[in-house]
Amino acid sequence: MSADGREPPVVILGIDPGTRVTGWGVIRIERDEPRVIGCDVIAPKARLPIEQRLQYIFSELGDVIANHQPTVMAIEEPFVGANVRSAMAVGEARTVAMLAATLAGVRVCHYAPARIKQSVAGYGQGDKTQVRDMLKLQLGVAELPDDLNATDALAVALCHATAARAASLIAQAGG
Repeated sequence: MSADGREPPVVILGIDPGTRVTGWGVIRIERDEPRVIGCDVIAPKARLPIEQRLQYIFSELGDVIANHQPTVMAIEEPFVGANVRSAMAVGEARTVAMLAATLAGVRVCHYAPARIKQSVAGYGQGDKTQVRDMLKLQLGVAELPDDLNATDALAVALCHATAARAASLIAQAGG
């Protein structure tokens, strides 16, 4: 607790991993209210070999972590559909993101895509634009970036905030 008896703010870094584009979004929770701190994408040059793209993502995420000092990172788990190759590439980007967080001493939490959509949009099968529109309402902002990878990362962060709040309420109730 701080000197004024309030809980210190929680800063959540949400990650939507990918080797072509990794979205990141940071929210700050103060007095149970989420506020957008920033969001963007990390997009290494597509012509780079995979190991150089991963190094670029790792380095850029290190800068995001250093600049925003998150207390926790929430990361989306890969959706393994028909394209196994794509899921493996997402797994590589996830690994790099988790390593960047762990080396910085930031705890990592994992969320399935359907849980994120359910938490933010109220429907686990919602599309990315529906999630972005609901984020605007829940975060009280008029505009968000057009890049859906950045807004998906904010959704991951907000999903963690909601899950952490629910867990806290259950713990307070003695459950």
